[in-house]
Amino acid sequence: MSGIYIHIPFCKQACYYCDFHFSTNMGKKEAMVLALIKELELRKEAFKDEVVETIYFGGGTPSVLSAAEIDQIIGAVYSNYTVVADPEITLEANPDDLSKDKIEELGKSPINRLSIGIQSFFEEDLKLMNRAHNAQEAEACIALAQVYFDNISIDLIYGIPGMTNERWISNIEKALAFGVPHISSYALTVEPKTALKTFIDKGLIPPVDDELAEAHFHILVQKLSAAGFVNYEISNFGKPGYFSRNNTAYWQGKKYLGIGPSAHSYDGVRRGWNINNNAKYIKAIAQNELPMETEVLSLTDRYNEYVMTGLRTIWGISLERIKTEFGHKFYTYLTQQAQKKIEDGLLYIENDRLLVSKKGKFLSDGIAADLFLVNLS
Repeated sequence: MSGIYIHIPFCKQACYYCDFHFSTNMGKKEAMVLALIKELELRKEAFKDEVVETIYFGGGTPSVLSAAEIDQIIGAVYSNYTVVADPEITLEANPDDLSKDKIEELGKSPINRLSIGIQSFFEEDLKLMNRAHNAQEAEACIALAQVYFDNISIDLIYGIPGMTNERWISNIEKALAFGVPHISSYALTVEPKTALKTFIDKGLIPPVDDELAEAHFHILVQKLSAAGFVNYEISNFGKPGYFSRNNTAYWQGKKYLGIGPSAHSYDGVRRGWNINNNAKYIKAIAQNELPMETEVLSLTDRYNEYVMTGLRTIWGISLERIKTEFGHKFYTYLTQQAQKKIEDGLLYIENDRLLVSKKGKFLSDGIAADLFLVNLS
C-alpha cells in the first residue's frame, strides 16, 4: 500500500470556492478523533499485507487538531499497520493556525512535511476567497515553519478575478524568495453549490477568465522552471528530492486507504468512499460499522483513470503497460485517438511513452477526455 489518507472535516470558516466536505462546528472534534482511530483499527485486517509509505492529513483544515490529537492518530497507524522506516507524514495547515507555539509543537511531532494553504500573499485575493488568514500571516507562518521543517509545500491559486499578470508574478516571486522546495498551484475553479458560484451568478464577483488562467499557468511554469523546480504533475512543482511521495503514489495508481468522512480508498481493483456526514460517520463507527460504499472498476474504468493521471505527469502513459495490462484493443484505440493530438503538437511519444507537450499541458484534462473510451472491455 502506498499510503493512508486521513480526512479532518473541520474548518474555522468556509472558503467561497471550496466544495470539499467539512464543518465549521468544532463540537464533534474530540468524537471525530476517536472515530478516526477506531476506523483505522476496524480496517487493519483488509490491509494487513500492505506497507504504509505515507500518512497524509487532509481536509478540511487538519491544523485545527492539537499536536496531541495528531500524535494519537499517528500512533493508531503504527499500532495497526506496518510502516516503513522513513514515512512521509504530511499535515495540511492554514497560516492562521501556525502560531509560534503550534509550529514548535508540530516540530516535535512525527509530522515531517507541511503543506501550507497560502493561496495568495495579497489581502484583496484572500478577502475575495474568504480565507481565514491575512497577508501578513501568510508570510510570517512560512518563516516560522522553516525553523522546524525542511520539507514545506505551499499552495497558490491563480486565475482569481482581478488578479493581473503583475500581481501573479509577485505572488510567485514572494514564494520563491522564501526558498520553499515545493509549490502546488491551481486555477480557481467555480464549483456548483459554492458561495463563489452564487456570487458570480448574482454579478457580485466577476466571472473566472479561462484565458487569464491559462496565461497565469504559463507564467507559473516559466518562472518555476527557471528557479529549478520540476513540474512533475500539472499542478505540482518540486525541487529534486521534494516531490510529494503521497500524491505521486496516487498518480501512479498505487493503493491507498482513506480514513474519515468522505475519504476515498483504492486497492487497485475497487474504489470505496465513506459517507460525507460527520454525525452519521461517528455513529456508524461507534457501532463497529464501516459507512462506506464501494465499486469494482471495470477494465475500461482503469484504462480511463490511467490515461487521466498519466497525462498529468512527467511520466506520461506507458504504451507497453497499455499493451500488457489492458490489451491490444486498448493500445490500438489509444494510439489512433492520440494521432491527431500528436499532429497538432499537443502530445508526443518518447521512449515508448505518450506525453503532453508544453503546448498541450494546460489542456491535459481535455486531451485525456478525448482519449477515454466508453466501453471496449
